[in-house]
Amino acid sequence: MRNSLGVMWRERVLSVVLLFVVAHISATMEQEDLCPPSSCGKITNITHPFRLKGDPIGCGDKRYELACENDVTVLYLYWGKYNVEAINYDNFTVRVVDPGLQQQNCSSLPRYFLSLYNFSDVVSYYNTTDPYQASYRIDYWVDNVFQHIVLLNCSHPVADNDKYVNTASCVKWESEGYIYAIAGDLIAEDFEVRCHVKVVTPTSWRGLDTQKLSYTTILEALLYGFDISWMTRSCDDKCGNLSAQRGDCYFDSSKHALRCGKHGSLYPLF
Repeated sequence: MRNSLGVMWRERVLSVVLLFVVAHISATMEQEDLCPPSSCGKITNITHPFRLKGDPIGCGDKRYELACENDVTVLYLYWGKYNVEAINYDNFTVRVVDPGLQQQNCSSLPRYFLSLYNFSDVVSYYNTTDPYQASYRIDYWVDNVFQHIVLLNCSHPVADNDKYVNTASCVKWESEGYIYAIAGDLIAEDFEVRCHVKVVTPTSWRGLDTQKLSYTTILEALLYGFDISWMTRSCDDKCGNLSAQRGDCYFDSSKHALRCGKHGSLYPLF
């Protein structure tokens, strides 16, 4: 009799759990039906985890809220406001550009000072809860999604350092001296006397590894903008809370999928 009661109790618990799961799935599907993609300017597919300001409550994640201003999709990041150029739901990146940069004005300059080290994941990839990251884990490696461009003001011409790209053909800063741009990090051995950093800004444009750069090339990289990642958010969705921080989730480039769990089971992308 006691065994029979135990079986009945387990069956009832199982039934309740199944009902809860079915109700949750139904509610999620219903919610998704109520949340069609939003649109602003050239960004026409704003969907989970993103939301557009003014979207119904429950659509998207508030931490990934974008705004539509003058028909331009904008992202508020730290102390700056950036124009959204593209959202890539395949590799979990959003590309943004500093609004101080203008396509038809080669003398335009970034408004904001931003580097890898503003992002907590660069210090500790496995201990970040920030909504955006400057790196992601791909094929067992943690890789940065952008590099730096450094703009410097020097009191004298720099002629014997190829890393210093002269901006005189475009940039007319309201200061004395000479303005130079460097692609990549500025290391101690490259720092010229009587030069100081004016702006550090990111770019994800590929092609800055050439031996000899012109400011036209650097400007193209600036106008391209830079990627930031929300992969840890997607890892939590697919693989469980804090999976990225535990190192249980990474992007498998050969399968174009998130790989979750210690046993390597694959989960398809959105």
